[in-house]
Amino acid sequence: MHKMLALIALLTMAQAAPNPHLPAATYDSVAPVLPRGLRNAVLIVSKTNGWRHIEHIPHSNIVLADIAESLGRASYATENAAIFNDEQLQHFSVVVLNSASGDFLRPEQRAAFARFVGRGGGVVALHAAGDDSHTDAWYTDTIIGTKFTGHPGGSDQFQRARILVDRPDHPVMAGVTLPWSPVDEWYAFDTDPAARGMTVLARIDEASYRPGAKLAMGRHPVIWTNPATKGRVVYAALGHAPKAYDDPNYRRILVNAIRWAGRSTTRPR
Repeated sequence: MHKMLALIALLTMAQAAPNPHLPAATYDSVAPVLPRGLRNAVLIVSKTNGWRHIEHIPHSNIVLADIAESLGRASYATENAAIFNDEQLQHFSVVVLNSASGDFLRPEQRAAFARFVGRGGGVVALHAAGDDSHTDAWYTDTIIGTKFTGHPGGSDQFQRARILVDRPDHPVMAGVTLPWSPVDEWYAFDTDPAARGMTVLARIDEASYRPGAKLAMGRHPVIWTNPATKGRVVYAALGHAPKAYDDPNYRRILVNAIRWAGRSTTRPR
């Protein structure tokens, strides 16, 4: 009897345990204290008020910091969204949204982010930074430009698919070696972002994997930029698993994207 009660108690606790992939939403109001001397640095933000990619965020944050160092840039990683204020954002030339999910910015923080992009600050948004947990109109229009609709599930969640490079001349795609067929969780969107003014750099060959009828897009973009902003904005839908950030091609794209977005010149877009 005691063993049965103990088992029931354990099962109840297990059912009540919070899902680490779905943390409670939090909104920050007290900004962090930045290290001295940050200038033209890389801000790495992995705040999650939506789905939390607990598998890759710790490793990808390390990779992103290493990339910044390789570019001669200091970096600062945080999950404190209160850093999105005019004074502190002046220390950074590019913000990397590393699977940052959910509407994690307060209205005044979103306004500061918009001003950062408006004065030429760069943005590199990765994977879940483009999922459907983002509903703020400025964010979806400026950073992503389309709406996430899902990804294959079950045994098809992770598949090998062929990447097609549409803009091999663009600095973000420089040095990518083809053919390239990584294994990833392939996001689908409600419309081609090119129809909303984005510049598509690379897409997925849908003939090389099983997207499913509801997630097939035909022309299926995976990396694109927003040429309409003063600050350079690039989004890459790849990067679900930690090993993606060790893929030489994806790391090359991340290096290129951070370098390109961190420059305030206007061309190429």
